[in-house]
Amino acid sequence: MPKPSLPFGKQISYAVGQLGWSTLINIIGLHQVYFYLPPATKTGEDCFPDLIEKMAFWGLSTIGVVAAVGRLWDAITDPIVANSSDRFKSRFGRRIPYLALGGLPAAIFCWLIFLPPHHFVSGINLVWMTVFMLLFYLFLTIYVTPYFALIPELGHTPTERLNLSTYISVTYALGIIVASTEPMIANVLSAGFSYSPDPAIQALLSRQYALGILCIFAAICMYFPVFTIKEKTYCESEPSSVPFREAVLLTFKNKNFLYFALSDLCYFLALTVLTTGISYYVTVLLRLDREFVTQLLAIMLLVSFMFYPVVNIVARKIGKKRTVLIGFYIFLGLFLSIFFIGKDSLPIAPHIQGYLIVAVAAVPIAILGILPNAILADIAELDSLKTGSKREGLFYAGRTFMQKLGQTLAVLIFSSIILIGLDQKSQKNVSPDRTGIIAPSVTESTEMQIKSEFGSEAKNIEENNKNLIEKIVCKVEEEENGGELGVRLTGPLASGFCLLAIFLFGKYREEETLEEIAKIRNE
Repeated sequence: MPKPSLPFGKQISYAVGQLGWSTLINIIGLHQVYFYLPPATKTGEDCFPDLIEKMAFWGLSTIGVVAAVGRLWDAITDPIVANSSDRFKSRFGRRIPYLALGGLPAAIFCWLIFLPPHHFVSGINLVWMTVFMLLFYLFLTIYVTPYFALIPELGHTPTERLNLSTYISVTYALGIIVASTEPMIANVLSAGFSYSPDPAIQALLSRQYALGILCIFAAICMYFPVFTIKEKTYCESEPSSVPFREAVLLTFKNKNFLYFALSDLCYFLALTVLTTGISYYVTVLLRLDREFVTQLLAIMLLVSFMFYPVVNIVARKIGKKRTVLIGFYIFLGLFLSIFFIGKDSLPIAPHIQGYLIVAVAAVPIAILGILPNAILADIAELDSLKTGSKREGLFYAGRTFMQKLGQTLAVLIFSSIILIGLDQKSQKNVSPDRTGIIAPSVTESTEMQIKSEFGSEAKNIEENNKNLIEKIVCKVEEEENGGELGVRLTGPLASGFCLLAIFLFGKYREEETLEEIAKIRNE
């Protein structure tokens, strides 16, 4: 007996779950690098305290290396969680129990990433961030992989799957907006409450409390599908009996899936460059306040919502594959333009440049937010029909892993490129003379420099720490006049990955896939 279609209200509840985990992953994407790798403050502004050393080895940033370690951890946990979910049996179904297990810990560990024990450069802070980052990604995987595997099980037809993909695309975009409000919330908290007489610590604590509020909101959203959807009532699914190793091999032998996953890796690498870099593009290239980022992201995503109906119509007329390729080509041109924004030779005001960038980005964001999940659902359904093995979890785990790998490479590359120009003797502790990007650090080496330059004013550094920070800020601003080259180069680099995504996704055979599905179902 066929299962009933998921009612509209429950489809929205399912999508709200994505709003929750999207908020968490975009907190990491938008704020982690900026939190641990803050740009130099403007003259007269209070600096944000350095918490970890900037450089690790071979010119790679510390935070980029930590992110890479996290993704290697994902390489282990993703397929294990996926296969475990595919084979799981319970009276609540095989996916929902995993959502219940993963939601709350993911939110807690996300917040803890931003709560290092020391307010100065310390190896303990680095260990703290690494440990809680690994725990965060573990429980996020426990939630997200089974969550996506529900799409082909709750959506019984291509149209139903496309609708679900559209709804979760909207809530993913809303998650970006919610995560981007951290500067606004932090400013409100800083203005209304006094946490420390030290302005740098006041800024740090305000940001931490703001992130905590966002994590609580995310946790609540993640439990909407847990409490509102009875999986066994609506899902067409049976636990897989295929052993783990064989299931993984079968999944990655699917050529359509392999091309799709590799192109997705390149896309998320390019997209993460945009989301990680937007704070730098605004503050370093356009020379505007960081609060402008929230406004730009809100505009971008609201405009993208306007294109959602258009994307659905166009996809039905020319196919999902061609529509996705259009999105890739628009992104290609957009990333190339990053190199030129904010230059004095451009006769366009910085605010207008920002608006133009996000208006153009709204189109591919709409396309690539909706269609890839629907495409993967088609691939998974055909594989299930041909092999008789229900391995939706592994297909979505494969995609999730490629997404995370792309995001990791983006953070590693981005956070390393913006350090171009660091002086080898001071790259671990202080802001370079040429980049103008990294905020100053008050460490042992800088204390010695201050003592030699300021003499009697620096005799008691601990007692006069606030004054010394102000002196460093002034010194940095006087000496650092450049620093944009590394940020500018991230755009053309991302465009190169867009080209690779176009090449790989072009090999996906959409028409053959849909024809085979229809043929097998009719038989």
